[in-house]
Amino acid sequence: MATTKWVLDPTHSELQFKVKHLMITTVTGSFTKFTAELETEGDDFETGKASFAAEVASIHTGNTDRDNHLVTGDFFDAAEYPTISFESTSLVQTGDDYKLNGNLTMKGVTKFITLNVEFGGTAVDPWGNTKAGFTINGKIKRSDWGLTYNAALETGGVMLSDEVRLVGELQFIKQA
Repeated sequence: MATTKWVLDPTHSELQFKVKHLMITTVTGSFTKFTAELETEGDDFETGKASFAAEVASIHTGNTDRDNHLVTGDFFDAAEYPTISFESTSLVQTGDDYKLNGNLTMKGVTKFITLNVEFGGTAVDPWGNTKAGFTINGKIKRSDWGLTYNAALETGGVMLSDEVRLVGELQFIKQA
């Protein structure tokens, strides 16, 4: 069976992260520059191999001072490690959804993670392009990648949670 290549439709995709701040609210950030590809045997997504890369310097949280701090050595160290990347090792169907297993590399550290993937379906747009949509969710511990910056709170606890939730809304275009 022929290999099918799917490329990211960046205008209809987003990649976000969510972190508890002061342990009472959640701050959401995103990467505005990222790429992703998916290769399948035919149109069978379970045979898929996925990859993505995000430019650390494109981080956006809605606060310029925070964004500028996040690209420093306290957090992502964009000067030394300009890209966050993921390479899948398997995509396993679980009912209507999938488990995407693979290696996430961030700040020079590579760790195995599992992401939950909801397949939204396929559709043909008005210009004849076949598209596939996926919602991706997962959790990581930022300390596993050396992202340990924090501050103790006067009331106990810490300023930032170690747990980071990952959320992606990804639309791919089937290549002819």
